Formats: sequence, structure tokens, C-alpha cells
Amino acid sequence: MEEKQISEVESLEREEQPLEEAESNEEEQQQVVAAGPATEEPEATTEEASAQVEEAEAEAEEEEAGAEVEEVPAIVEAEPEPEAEESPAESEEHPMAALMEQDALAFERLRPGDIREGEIVSVTPTEVLIDVGAKSEGLVPAKELERLGRDGLEDLQVGQKISVYVVRPEDRDGNLILSIRRAEEEGDWRRAQQLYETGEHIETPVAGFNKGGLIVRLGKLRGFVPASQLAAQHRGSDTQQPEERWSRLVGTSVHVKIIEINRKRKRLILSERAAQRLVREAQKAELLQSLRPGEVRKGIVSSLTDFGAFVNLGGADGLVHLSELSWNRAVKPRELLKVGQEVEVYVLNVDQDKKRIALSLKRLEPEPWATAESRYYVGQLVEGTITRLANFGAFALVNDELEGLIHISELSPGRINHPQDVVQEGEKHVMRIIRIDAKRRRMGLSLKRVADPEYADLDWQAELAEAEAAYEPEDAEPQNDEES
Repeated sequence: MEEKQISEVESLEREEQPLEEAESNEEEQQQVVAAGPATEEPEATTEEASAQVEEAEAEAEEEEAGAEVEEVPAIVEAEPEPEAEESPAESEEHPMAALMEQDALAFERLRPGDIREGEIVSVTPTEVLIDVGAKSEGLVPAKELERLGRDGLEDLQVGQKISVYVVRPEDRDGNLILSIRRAEEEGDWRRAQQLYETGEHIETPVAGFNKGGLIVRLGKLRGFVPASQLAAQHRGSDTQQPEERWSRLVGTSVHVKIIEINRKRKRLILSERAAQRLVREAQKAELLQSLRPGEVRKGIVSSLTDFGAFVNLGGADGLVHLSELSWNRAVKPRELLKVGQEVEVYVLNVDQDKKRIALSLKRLEPEPWATAESRYYVGQLVEGTITRLANFGAFALVNDELEGLIHISELSPGRINHPQDVVQEGEKHVMRIIRIDAKRRRMGLSLKRVADPEYADLDWQAELAEAEAAYEPEDAEPQNDEES
């Protein structure tokens, strides 16, 4: 105690010493002020004194705090607190605690919505017990067994592996409630989601219809195909009743693609048109790989345009351009073909990158120029159609197969300024062949030489040959009768 009192007295002395020094400094400053004239320096000196006082008081407080801090460890070292001793009851673990911990680790905790693989333990008309690795067997209630029906219940056998849906891990009676139907639905939803993400198409049966479209089945799920998403052959007419439009489709299968899925609203929308596009694309890709230029394929005319005809080759359409329809350049697609007509086409080219197929009809027929010299001769009179006019003459199509030129000098015996002074496009005229060059595919024609006496003998021989070819003996019919 005496040492403590001594330390307190020393701290008080240290605290009073700076105060006394500050007061002595203040008295000296007052003496200086009384002795000398008034200037601005005394004010500064007073401010310095007050600052020193404040500084001294702060140092005193720091020293006092330091003294208190030094005293604390001494007390702690002098009187250490005893450590708490564990009781025997706390140190010894209960023998059942380890067993309960092992049981908790052995059985995985189940949550509502889990899908588990289990084994059927027992089957009765009122309940089915299934082992899913929990603390007790799971129970499929009687209400769900009624939905399964008699046939569905007979399919369940003891020892059978089956997927189940956890409805409640524990009900009021402590039972684990399971569902077979909801497990199947969950699996179907997952399959539908996968099909939606991958964009695949599937074949599914038509279960029914309503006024808006078809109802189809995807496992345990019901999907809807709106009328606007049906193929043309299944859409029917808007004026027809639903029974007339779609009753014939019930029980049949259709190819569809999932275009919308919403599990919360149990919404599953499908499209037959989208599935058909996928089928056509797959067929087209396969056809493009198999087609080779130079092949001859059968097809169906799918559509006609001003620039050609499209022919379906069984999965993809190819184009027969106007220039490849016929050797007759004047022919039009609608004059030569009809939609739905079966034709044979020649494969000109297959473009894998642009996925285009070029076809031809005229390549399957002999080229007229190849036999022109055997069928035509110089001086022959032919019928031709004026196809186009130029400053130097007029082009004419002979017998709808070969195009020749009537030079402006061969249009008329007199001088003309332009071919349109004599002929117009589309007009038909009798003209004379004055030159043939099959290798260069050229034919010279003339209008002014049609009545030229130079060719009179040649014309008479041609007429005689035509008359003999057209002549039939009178006894031809009786001979046919006798033979019959």
C-alpha cells in the first residue's frame, strides 16, 4: 500500500510541475508588457503561452494514462485466474450419439420433388411400398393406384426397379409419400425440355381435338397443336366443324416439333409445320449428297413460274430454267408442263454450298441441230415465227425448234430502212432456207426468195414428195380387215 501511495504522489507532482512552469512564464510575459510600449508581439506571446498550457495538460494526461497501463499487467500477473475444469459428464460422449450420427449419414435426406430409383417391396390393392434407401419404405397411396387402374397395378411386381417422385418426405403419420405417375410426368417434362432445346422433331399419336386444333401425347403429357401450325393436308377448311376437320386424325401419328414449353402453367405447344421443315431439310441434305451431275431422275412438277419450273425429286426441289425447258425457245413453262405432272429430268449441277439443284428437260431430247442437215436442205420452204428484230434483220424460229436469221436484204425485193417495215414479232411467215451450218448452229432464211422462179423445179419436187407420202392405197383397209 505504501508503494502505491508513493507512486500516486509522484504522479501528482509530475502533473503540477508543468502547470507551475506555465504560470511562471505567464508572469514574465506580463512584466514585459508593463515595461515596454504596446505592440502586436504581446498578443502573439499570450497565444503561445495558452498553447503551451494546453500542451502541458495533454502531456500530463498521457503520463497518467501510461501509469495506469503499467499497473494493469502487474495485477494480472499477480492474480492469474484459474482454468475451468471439465465435468466428467461433459467429457464422456453418450453411446447413442455416435449411433444416431451414423444413422443420419447412412440415410440421405429426401426433399419434395426429388426423383429416386427404388425397389418395390410389396404390392396390394390399397398401397405399394417402395424402398428408396430412406429410414423407412415409401408409400404410394391408394388414390394414385386408382388412377393407374387394374392393368397398371398388375404391371407392378415385387423386386421391380422403378422411378418415383417424392411428394412428402414425412406426413402426419411419419410416412414417406411417393408417386409413380408424377415421376413419369417429371421424366416426360425433362425429355420435352431437351427436345425443345435441341430443336428435334418427334412422331406422336393424336389423342383428340378441340375447336382450336389437335391434342397429342408426349408420354404422360398432353400437348396442343394449333390449327395454324398444322400441315396443309391436315388443316382442313375454316368453314368445317372440328369433327369434320380432325376426327379422322385421332389414333394416327403426326410429326411435330415443340415450339413453346412452360412447366409452371403446364403448357406444351407443338407445330407440325415446323417439323415438316426439319424433315424437308434433312431429306434435302441427304438428296444433295446423293445427286450427281449427268444423272436422270424422276420428279413431280411442284410449281411453275415465268422463269422456269420447279421439280420435286423426293425431298428437295430443283429448278428447270426457262432456257432448259425445251429446244424451242418460244415455249412457255405453262404451255409445256402442269403442276403435279411426273417428268424425267437431267441433273445439270448440284451446288452443295447454296443447296441448289439445276435440272434440264431439253437435254433428254436430241438436239435439233445434231440432225438439222438430215432433215432440212437449202431451198426448202418452211414455216417460221418472227421472234425478234434487229437493225440488220429479223430472227425466226423454224418449226418451233431451230432459230435462223432473215437478213435485211432478204426481207423484201425493194430497199427498206428497218425490218419492222416488213415484219413484226410474233408473225408467222413461209420462208425459204438459203443456207445451213449445223456445226455453227446457223441457218439463213429469206422472204423475198419464196416465189423465186429459180426454185420452181425444187418446189415442185418437194410438193410431189409430200403428196406421195400422204397417199394411202385404197386396198389398205381391206387388207387390214382380212388380217384381223
